[in-house]
Amino acid sequence: MDFLVLPDHPAAHDLIARTPALADAAVIPHASGRPWIVGLGADGEGIRVFGPPSRRLVVAGHTRTAAEPLQHLVDRARSLSELDQAARSLAGCCHLVACFDGWVRAQGSLSTARQIFTVRLAGITVAASGPAPLAALAKAPCDEAALAGRLLTPYLPWPLSRRSVWRGVEAVTPGHWLELTPDGAARERRWWQRPAPRTPLPQAAGALREALREAVRVRAGSAGTLSADLSGGLDSTSLCFVADDLAVRTHTYHAVPLDPRNPDHRWARRAAAHFGPAVHHTDLPHDHSERLFGLPPDAAVQGGVEEEPDGGEGPLNWRWGGPHLRALSRTAAAAGSRLHLMGLGGDELFGPLPNGLWSMLRTEPRAALPQIRRRRLLNRWPLTGTVRGLADRAGFPEALRALAGRLTSPPPQRWQVGFGWTGELRMPAWSTPEAVELVRGALLEEAEAGTPPLDGDRFGHQVLEYLAFEGTTMRQTARAMARYGIGWEAPFLDDRVIEAALSVRLSERMPSGRFKPLLTEAMRGIVPPEILGRTDKGEFSAELYEGLARGKESAVAVCAGLRLGARGLADADVLRAALLNPSDEGRYAAHLERTVAVEAWLRSPHTTPAPRLPTAPRTVGPAASPLPSATELKEAS
Repeated sequence: MDFLVLPDHPAAHDLIARTPALADAAVIPHASGRPWIVGLGADGEGIRVFGPPSRRLVVAGHTRTAAEPLQHLVDRARSLSELDQAARSLAGCCHLVACFDGWVRAQGSLSTARQIFTVRLAGITVAASGPAPLAALAKAPCDEAALAGRLLTPYLPWPLSRRSVWRGVEAVTPGHWLELTPDGAARERRWWQRPAPRTPLPQAAGALREALREAVRVRAGSAGTLSADLSGGLDSTSLCFVADDLAVRTHTYHAVPLDPRNPDHRWARRAAAHFGPAVHHTDLPHDHSERLFGLPPDAAVQGGVEEEPDGGEGPLNWRWGGPHLRALSRTAAAAGSRLHLMGLGGDELFGPLPNGLWSMLRTEPRAALPQIRRRRLLNRWPLTGTVRGLADRAGFPEALRALAGRLTSPPPQRWQVGFGWTGELRMPAWSTPEAVELVRGALLEEAEAGTPPLDGDRFGHQVLEYLAFEGTTMRQTARAMARYGIGWEAPFLDDRVIEAALSVRLSERMPSGRFKPLLTEAMRGIVPPEILGRTDKGEFSAELYEGLARGKESAVAVCAGLRLGARGLADADVLRAALLNPSDEGRYAAHLERTVAVEAWLRSPHTTPAPRLPTAPRTVGPAASPLPSATELKEAS
């Protein structure tokens, strides 16, 4: 899955030549003959190469575009910046890498489901699609501050999310592309801006409908048979009905909840009854849903077991769900699927965010006031706090400083107002003062540096921050499940889908009394009306507490040799006490999940990574002859 991107510089050739692990990796060279892209190629993913060596564009991933129009865009572009139009023409989710006369452009997706990472090495900047190969090349040590940041719940915020757990290895900012120059320097250039939220709901829904249809069509074109989650929720159900509408051969799966009162099973059954002959549905029994959550057994936390999840990007966001994901991957692959779809990103794109009211008040004040009044009554927000929050004009650096000051504060109550730039993030109770200070220092450092938000508007920043977290989760999941011969994708995280979803007016995105109005409007005529009319939502506390109880004993045993404790980031005694006397605080389980993920990664082979790059790419469309390996390039030079 991973590949390196190198500048057209002599040091790049020397770097590859002296790295034995890369000797047999496939290479696309610069026009100079030096290595440009090393290791490109992953089973089941399309790779398209356009243009001669001096002006070449490579598109890798699940996408589709007519070769002639894209080649025309490449021919017409006078600089790498003019490839923005080519990037905006791509459906699906992919990497785009180009080289014009030795100048390189590399970019992933807006959500970071496809991402570019960088490290400075041997006087040049080297890029890659994942952080582990760069960490191995640079022999980078663990970044203690970044590791401590992974303990934050419920997620790692921007800009801390830019840092990998290896020192010096960082991700490119979402919405930007990386420029590598022939002298080995690098800079980020913005190529994407959030569309102004001015589109009326019917038009935005039409654009979203077509973007989702194309997203599923692209995957079906590259994989043939698909599989998909059918949780019963609106997001995954919509994707299943899009596949059904397109008559794509699809296997859908629903994990039957442990709690018979959970309405998700009833809604999934109703949805499956409407599918046509191309879609085959399967209910996964209770013993499968028991694996949705839970502390892993001691052997799994120790690392090195056969089915240890892949941690090549650091601690996994979904590590607790590993048994469920692996079982589902094996089941779907055995049924003939080569690509599994999930509804990740739907809540972020279509659900209400409190700071959307803050933004709406400034763009559509007449529409905002009734919604603010209704939301205040529903959530019991105090009037003075609501007015104060809506009037707040603090900038992003001030928000980072404020967050740094409340890392160990009690979590906010439901009635407390949150219209800020980012979520209410907290360190777990077992974090050491040293861990808290590392995270606080990182936040203050970014504030002092004036690191900008992902968008100039609070709502825009937060939705992009959430999407980047979900994109990381998707990227990690796809990497971990690749061993089972099946890819994992989230169409809601595609660039074109995100653009369509964010273009709608805020007042129509979050109207009172309607559930995900943009998605429901987009799915009319595709999803049956009775399914679109759902107003309740399932919850999985039964699975969660069953999993916690099942894994508690082995988790307590792990405290005796806690790696986080050895690094001074967690207090083993406090963690043990928390496991033996569970808190009723709402984030208790989330704190445990994040901590177990970090601990497991510290015990895994990925703590000392090695590059693992494909040796033979699969090429689709206009392409060069079979690509040379790094050894062949060395001999040719």
